[in-house]
Amino acid sequence: MVNQAQIDWLLTSDEPWTRLRTRVDLLGQNADDAQVTAERQAMLADDRIRDLMATAANWPGYALKRHNDARHPLYAISTLADFGLCATDPGMSPIVEEIVARQDGEGAFLTRLRLYKQFGGLDGEYESWMLCDWPTLAYALLAYGLKDDVQVKASIEQLVSLCRRSGWSCAASPMLGNFKGPGRREDPCPVANVYTLKALSLVSEYINSPETRRGSETLLAHWGDFAQARALKESEGAYKPRKLYLFGVGTDFRKLKYPFVWYDILHVADVLSRFPFVHGDPRFRDLLGTISDQADEADGGRFTATSMYRAWKGWSFADKKRPSPWLSFLVWRIENRVGQTEPV
Repeated sequence: MVNQAQIDWLLTSDEPWTRLRTRVDLLGQNADDAQVTAERQAMLADDRIRDLMATAANWPGYALKRHNDARHPLYAISTLADFGLCATDPGMSPIVEEIVARQDGEGAFLTRLRLYKQFGGLDGEYESWMLCDWPTLAYALLAYGLKDDVQVKASIEQLVSLCRRSGWSCAASPMLGNFKGPGRREDPCPVANVYTLKALSLVSEYINSPETRRGSETLLAHWGDFAQARALKESEGAYKPRKLYLFGVGTDFRKLKYPFVWYDILHVADVLSRFPFVHGDPRFRDLLGTISDQADEADGGRFTATSMYRAWKGWSFADKKRPSPWLSFLVWRIENRVGQTEPV
């Protein structure tokens, strides 16, 4: 659990978003608390947040060529959601309007994509959807406070309908033809499960649903499969786990990194920790232990980024030399969610 010294360090950081989320998520203060209100006002006045909002307001921005392009407006939108921005905050209305203005008849929110024939679909730029962008937009709108919006509800219902026996597979709009990511069609896509579970974690009726249990099991099994391989490597040396859509959980996966752009250990752990039924699973405990082991115990158990997106250079979570208040908060929030739950 988070100790008082760690809380004090977070509350004295120069990051109002970290101070805000600390008060709300770790201290349990209400949104109308005077201290929370003051932190929100400080966040909205911060030049870094204003710049982030300006980037998000460019939505849909340039055509997305690869889904881990950290400088794309898509990830400014999701990071603002992580920080706690609301649709009613000054400057947020144009961002929300641009997102909801692009929705297909089935409920999917659309992204401007650059497509190539070699992936089995069309060639050129199109406004369409894939399961590695649409759920992020749904998550952001939910986090902004639009849980009761008719368009957002339709989007969530459509996302849920795409769940299969092992969670969510690689999927894209029918308009894209035969598009398929670099994996077997019958396999689940790890990052699609992460994105979709994160959105569903903000809808109360899905916190303990069959769909979220299937998606969570896919992620836990993926980690567990590689953990088993590590255990057998020295003794047997013959077992080699299979990657899913090129996703593995090796060295790069285990590096601490933010924003939550792609498939990495902190992103996966944060999403899984949102579902209490996961907390006692030994595979999740092992995943969390791999993160906790990276703490600098000589510096109060704080966390420093071990990987970074260059597009975010200048933010504390993209500094590999000094502990990051926001990155530390993210880990401590996961540990706080888990609390004293005993392994099963």
